[in-house]
Amino acid sequence: MRILLACGAGLSTSILMKKMEKYCEDKGEDLKIEAVPVGNVEGYQDEYDCILIGPQVSYRLDELKQTLKIPVAGIPPLDYAVGNAENVMKLAHKTAGK
Repeated sequence: MRILLACGAGLSTSILMKKMEKYCEDKGEDLKIEAVPVGNVEGYQDEYDCILIGPQVSYRLDELKQTLKIPVAGIPPLDYAVGNAENVMKLAHKTAGK
């Protein structure tokens, strides 16, 4: 699975990214993941299966869905806040159709 995480500056998603890496490592799932500012996602879209955006930039969700070539979803605020890697990975699989 190849996931691009996006938030305001790419910093808070990096915390979630580390938890997701650990979760996938424990499950034996291959994961390529990166955290970037939401303004930079267009340049990365060819390298990923889906883009998941943080709640603080959820106002951009509809715009990104219309302009990007790959699936985009918003991470639920509670899963984001507590770093629930299992639920976020389920969302990524559902969003990417994998």
